[in-house]
Amino acid sequence: MAPKVLISDKLSDAAVQIFKDRGIDVDFQPDLGKDKDKLAAVIGDYDGLAIRSATKVTDKILANATNLKVIARAGIGTDNIDKDAASKKGVIVMNTPFGNMITTAEHAIAMMFAVARQIPEASASTHAGKWEKSKFMGVELTGKTLGVIGAGNIGGIVCDRARGLKMKVAAYDPFLSEEKAKKMGVEKVELDDLLARADFITLHVPYTDQTANILSKEALAKTKKGVRIINCARGGLVDEEALAEALKSGHVAGAAFDVFKEEPATENPLFGLPNVVCTPHLGAATTEAQENVALQVAEQMSDYLLTGAVTNALNMPSVTAEEAKVMGPWITLAGHLGAFIGQMTDEAVKAINILYDGQVSEMNLNALNCAVVAGIMKRANPDVNMVSAPVVAREKGIQISTTNQGKSGVFDGYVKVTVVTEKRERSIAGTVFSDGKPRFIQIKGINIEAEVGAHMLYTTNDDVPGIIGTLGQTLGAHDVNIANFTLGRSTAKGEAIALLYIDGPLPEKALKDLHDTGLFKQVKELEFEVG
Repeated sequence: MAPKVLISDKLSDAAVQIFKDRGIDVDFQPDLGKDKDKLAAVIGDYDGLAIRSATKVTDKILANATNLKVIARAGIGTDNIDKDAASKKGVIVMNTPFGNMITTAEHAIAMMFAVARQIPEASASTHAGKWEKSKFMGVELTGKTLGVIGAGNIGGIVCDRARGLKMKVAAYDPFLSEEKAKKMGVEKVELDDLLARADFITLHVPYTDQTANILSKEALAKTKKGVRIINCARGGLVDEEALAEALKSGHVAGAAFDVFKEEPATENPLFGLPNVVCTPHLGAATTEAQENVALQVAEQMSDYLLTGAVTNALNMPSVTAEEAKVMGPWITLAGHLGAFIGQMTDEAVKAINILYDGQVSEMNLNALNCAVVAGIMKRANPDVNMVSAPVVAREKGIQISTTNQGKSGVFDGYVKVTVVTEKRERSIAGTVFSDGKPRFIQIKGINIEAEVGAHMLYTTNDDVPGIIGTLGQTLGAHDVNIANFTLGRSTAKGEAIALLYIDGPLPEKALKDLHDTGLFKQVKELEFEVG
């Protein structure tokens, strides 16, 4: 029986035809995504669901998805999909991360031109029969400094286009190496330096805990007077109310926004202000981009449903069905090792070195490498996956090396990951036990044996009495239950570490109380995707 796919948003006729040509039974209902109840009622009949942004795939819909195997988003953003619920249901979530990069970058450049020359206001004035030539005095882009926050795929294209306009480009990106910056022809700077120097600031980062309100009221106060700010990335990166006040005061000369904290944006503090250009999330809205991502979705879904090949999956490694049986636990381990280091590392990563020992050294190391790199980079870019992670790493100038060797210790096999930054090296090793569960076995050269949990607490300290008691009492005082407690030390009275598997998120006050004891050099809450 042919696989059955539902398309619940608008996709091109060419994409629909790809499904048919590949032997897929396709049901094209482009308005169904707007009706959650109807979608929930029929979703159980389908093996695949192809969507854009209008369809919201909630846990309620997934609860009825008895046959669903794959959800594919035509575009990069997957905020409209409950990925945790999909993973628990065993449904693969795919996206098309590279189909609209050029289109979005071009929109940012267009918005920069528009705000520099006040084009929308001048156009409206002229349409109204006025001839206010002296009213709209703009500024040139040539010779100006463009501050780019986030120099990844889209930000990198913006940097290239800006250099073509003879602008000076300064980039802030903690994961951009000096070597890569030089190749791009941009100056790598810290955020405060960028704020102080930039005539224009454009944002190209995902929305995460680290980037939320990256242009806060305090950050905006540090900007150069007369700066113009462009956001075609994600809503919530800029404090919109603070920006509105800065525009009213004249400190900020203009702004161009394609994305907003609340969308659809029917009202916003920026609306109605002079020299503020607003568009309704049009960054990827070109004929070429929409066609590209639609065709990619059709090909990817067909490949998976017909052959089992996985491409651009956010919640599953790109491996064959045969490999997955053996490699599944090791891929999970590799992701956890990467996630540990990614959450511990704030500086730009220069190199990632991965050692495979024993039985694991004979597996598909490419897939394992991808899992490690994706784990490291997810903190900075939640949308990264095993396919896109190596590409992103290369674009940031990160060197990835692997070493494989025969069995050299007590374990039949293990994986060790070392990350190199300008300031330090950080390493962690792990293995898979006979029960199929991953374990951390070494951190910073200190041997341990720790089960991986969704919520964990990591501490470092001098090896002195009272550490166990302090951790237990402090967490107990905040009603945090400890599921597993692992200790390790380099030598007696030397450096010591503790890794605690806890039953839920750690309250901020608990972290503060541990810091305030003065016993710990480092206290870090960690989170892992545990099935």
